[in-house]
Amino acid sequence: MSENTSKSEWGLINKLLIGIVVGIVIGLIANEQVMSVVSSIKYVIGQFIFYTIPLVIIAFIAPAITKLRQNANKMLGAGLTISYLSAVGAATMAFVAGLLIIPHMSVPTSMETLRHVPEAAFQLNIPPIMSVMTALVTAIVLGVTALATKAEAIEKALFEFENMMMMVVKNMIIPVLPFFIATTFAGLAYEGTLTQQLPVFLKVVVLALVGHAVWLFVLYSIAGAISGKNPLEVIKHYGPAYLTAVGTMSSAATLPVALSCARKSKVLSKETVDFMVPMGATIHLCGSVLTETFFCMVISLMLYGSLPSFGTMIVFIVLFGIFAVGAPGVPGGTVMASMGIVVGVLGFDPAGVALLLAVFALQDSFGTACNVTGDGAITLMLEGLFNKDGELSAEAAGVETATKVKVAV
Repeated sequence: MSENTSKSEWGLINKLLIGIVVGIVIGLIANEQVMSVVSSIKYVIGQFIFYTIPLVIIAFIAPAITKLRQNANKMLGAGLTISYLSAVGAATMAFVAGLLIIPHMSVPTSMETLRHVPEAAFQLNIPPIMSVMTALVTAIVLGVTALATKAEAIEKALFEFENMMMMVVKNMIIPVLPFFIATTFAGLAYEGTLTQQLPVFLKVVVLALVGHAVWLFVLYSIAGAISGKNPLEVIKHYGPAYLTAVGTMSSAATLPVALSCARKSKVLSKETVDFMVPMGATIHLCGSVLTETFFCMVISLMLYGSLPSFGTMIVFIVLFGIFAVGAPGVPGGTVMASMGIVVGVLGFDPAGVALLLAVFALQDSFGTACNVTGDGAITLMLEGLFNKDGELSAEAAGVETATKVKVAV
């Protein structure tokens, strides 16, 4: 079984890597007409993926809550608290690193203009039935109320809906992800992001990537200490999810693959995974927060001649953690959600905001990959806090069996 799992993981990784390479090649050699077709493919696939995300969130979180029984409220509070602390901790680390490193860097003073990617020639609109945050709240309400009222028919329906959406994930979403990733990188290569802007900010991006690695090490170390289990048994399965996040630039779009990866870990229970991984895709954005904090300091020095004051940055970080928990897990969601405090607290003018948006876009994929991979660490923390002896799994198995028996009778 582990051999088949390993082959499956490497098969998906290979497909994702091929998608990235093919996309870059197409973007470098394509003309406007070809890119219009590529944009159409990306638009349609993206519409379908983002349509399914709210359904996936409801399908996994709601039944997970009913299986958790009395632990549901405690796990929800713990998940929110840890996600907030992770965002604040990542931003604080970026702030300290920025104070030590940025004054010694030679920061750029201009950016080259990008080529415009043609609009999609064909657009098939498939709007989601609700937003990601609405789906999260709906899932929590459904799960908690079904649990409180002992609504057995609803519980059974939620379990069946979970199975239906898992089939959608495995048979529909994951197979089209390499094509979506290929079209994303084709657009980046065509507009010049990979050949013009990225080299300009390469040092800054590399420092952000180092920061991601350090913060993931911190999270998984804490998770290992809390759970008493080997964190490598979680992170080693996250390769496909990391690459998918790099290609989609969206925690929400990566959710199906992240669920599949986390479920393969021997130290994570299905109950904890189905609860925290979908929720983490919506509320845990540590990588994006870390990067944006660092970039804000670089841009402040670049455009305004100095780094923000210590007090200003503390206020920014505390508020940023709150905004990050509420930010949508979509491309650019973190930076868009934080615009109010970037302008109001840091004092950025329109030029600073535009530069932040442009620079953030250069690494958005890697920040997202850090977010997604970090969800595995929080899931392992919850495993240690609430399922150290396997009590959740035993209780959930009893709940599911009892529900099926009662409905059959």
